[in-house]
Amino acid sequence: MITRILIANRGEIAVRIDLACAEMGIRSVAVYSDADRHALHVKRADEAHSIGADPLAGYLNPRKLVNLAVETGCDALHPGYGFLSENAELADICAERGIKFIGPSAEVIRRMGDKTEARRSMIKAGVPVTPGTEGNVSGIEEALTEGDRIGYPVMLKATSGGGGRGIRRCNSREELEQAFPRVISEATKAFGSAEVFLEKCIVNPKHIEAQILGDSFGNVVHLFERDCSIQRRNQKLIEIAPSPQLTPEQRAYIGDLSVRAAKAVGCENAGTVEFLLAEGEVYFMEMNTRVQVEHTITEEITGIDIVRSHHECDERTGTDRSCCIVGRMRDRAAGKIRLRHQRRFFALSHVRFRLAGRHRQKRLQHARHRTPETRDARADGDPWLYLRRDQS
Repeated sequence: MITRILIANRGEIAVRIDLACAEMGIRSVAVYSDADRHALHVKRADEAHSIGADPLAGYLNPRKLVNLAVETGCDALHPGYGFLSENAELADICAERGIKFIGPSAEVIRRMGDKTEARRSMIKAGVPVTPGTEGNVSGIEEALTEGDRIGYPVMLKATSGGGGRGIRRCNSREELEQAFPRVISEATKAFGSAEVFLEKCIVNPKHIEAQILGDSFGNVVHLFERDCSIQRRNQKLIEIAPSPQLTPEQRAYIGDLSVRAAKAVGCENAGTVEFLLAEGEVYFMEMNTRVQVEHTITEEITGIDIVRSHHECDERTGTDRSCCIVGRMRDRAAGKIRLRHQRRFFALSHVRFRLAGRHRQKRLQHARHRTPETRDARADGDPWLYLRRDQS
């Protein structure tokens, strides 16, 4: 039984984990850099420990975090999202030191983090994937040959990529030849790997992701879908739950596919299976083996606390909300928005907002009046950082 958890993260998700621990009678141990010493997650935790002066290095040091978990008597570690949440090394070190990693096993993280291996796993499980190469391409010559076979346009992708990085659409052999060295360079710098592969480019698809929860006994359920088709430069801007673009049959089919995909690889805890939908066909895109930033809108429409469900199955039902929208508000003029009390260390390119209610049209009208100066007025304890536009 878990009695004490080290929260290997900061900000909003760290506060959510603090709250879940408090509700479950579990002691929470926060970590912080000098930049975060007065942060909300530090104040809410039962105890907090410094991980150094550098604003980022401590959060990215798996050995240091696990050692601290052992020293403070923790029996589990929660990675949150971002930072080391999909780092197989952290899961391995936790297993070595007898600390429960709240997430899937290191093997699952590695398999789903490698996009070509993920494709192989889905093909084996009978989950449809986009046409593409069987594995990584060895060089530009093989890439050109495979591009001709697949048919243009194609997507050139970094095998370890994510977040819209290490990906290029190529409409012809000439564009593929030009993009190849750029993607190799970007993938090497961002992910430490130069491996790339090709997929058929699905033109103007709907981008649908399904939230899943799995336990250690092989049981998996889905919590319906989020529509993240509104994007800029391959990065999600707006997410809506449930998707207004799906038929009931498509919704049921995507939910079944997500459960099949998660069971096929033995995924435990919270995860997300992402699909592309075009001309009635559904294609597996990738699986995220962690809780996503956008999980809150699924919580709104289902009434299920996904963060708490990392530790136990929450079967609560009933909610007065049937539509939820989450978005990122960007400062396109200044290029960034800064935290009022932490401007020296962290600059935000966007601000997240969340709107929930019965009617989607009313939520859209509400969004037009929402600004970074407003705060989240929900009474469930979710934090909302007070923000202002940087005038410097």
